[in-house]
Amino acid sequence: MALYIGVMSGTSLDGLDIALIELAPAIKLIATHYIPMPVALRAELLGLCSSGPDEIARSAIAQQSWVKLAAQGIHALLNEQKLKPEDITAVGSHGQTIRHEPARGFTVQIGNPALLSELTGITVVSDFRSRDVAAGGQGAPLVPAFHEALFEARAGHRAVLNVGGFSNLSLIEPAKPVAGFDCGPGNVLLDAWIHQQRGEHFDRDGQWAASGKVEPVLLKALLSDPFFVTKGPKSTGREVFNLPWLSQHLSQLPAFAPENVQATLLELTALTIVESLQYAQPNTQELLVCGGGAHNQAFMKRLAELLPEATVSSTAAYGVDPDWVEAMAFAWLAHCCLEGIPGNRPSVTGARGLRVLGAIYPA
Repeated sequence: MALYIGVMSGTSLDGLDIALIELAPAIKLIATHYIPMPVALRAELLGLCSSGPDEIARSAIAQQSWVKLAAQGIHALLNEQKLKPEDITAVGSHGQTIRHEPARGFTVQIGNPALLSELTGITVVSDFRSRDVAAGGQGAPLVPAFHEALFEARAGHRAVLNVGGFSNLSLIEPAKPVAGFDCGPGNVLLDAWIHQQRGEHFDRDGQWAASGKVEPVLLKALLSDPFFVTKGPKSTGREVFNLPWLSQHLSQLPAFAPENVQATLLELTALTIVESLQYAQPNTQELLVCGGGAHNQAFMKRLAELLPEATVSSTAAYGVDPDWVEAMAFAWLAHCCLEGIPGNRPSVTGARGLRVLGAIYPA
């Protein structure tokens, strides 16, 4: 029995998702553990997403705190499952992205894998994105290869949509290599706006957005960003879409009710996803949604309205919990690295070819 653990900390910075998977005879989620991100650590990691004083030392200290949190969660998961470190083949640790600028040839995920291996006694595979970037790729998204492995047996033209801080699509068609790309903001602007206006970390079920109305002038201004007219392969992050980006647009327009801004941001997210999907795979029959966005009822309803000819549902419809798909993906990518199996897809990232992803830190 091959057991792997995946650790994922996304751009939402809400916490660490830790997933235990089994790979034989099929990919199976065995157990999960979640650790909320401490407020101070979240603030520091968010601060490191842009230039600041003493950032090298600050990032080194922050990643030690991140790793200790991850190690704590891994040990808790092992104890819950009555497993020992030696029962686990490897931990796939994504780390925490603080910069992602493939156009400038780099992407940075902090997470001190050497320390994580030391604290857990388990082999750690990390730094999955750098090799793809070195090969001329975007380094993201990396989950389409896993989506293909998980859902390729299903018939028809399918897309898998991951909505965390940002949104990305995986396009799965019979007899074709998987394709995919980042669509733009997922929850990042919605979360930032509601936090600024109401002190809440997210819009539960999209209720606040549903209470407002879309402002066409604002929507048009937001859609004018060059990223939305760029075709894949493409990826994005907080370097492009953030609260200052939104504030700049708002400062050039009449004042809008805060709930209307939230409604417009939800429309922006849904519309850019659907337009990207219809351009890249116009005959999509089914859209499976994972990530935190799968729980936003207003968002899911809007996707279904914009895609009347496709079935829109959570990955839970196929027995895969939407909250754990990304953590599962990095556990699977750790397996691929150890076995010498390429983990990227040039059709997704634009890399010059297939590459084995990740750096190995033996136990």
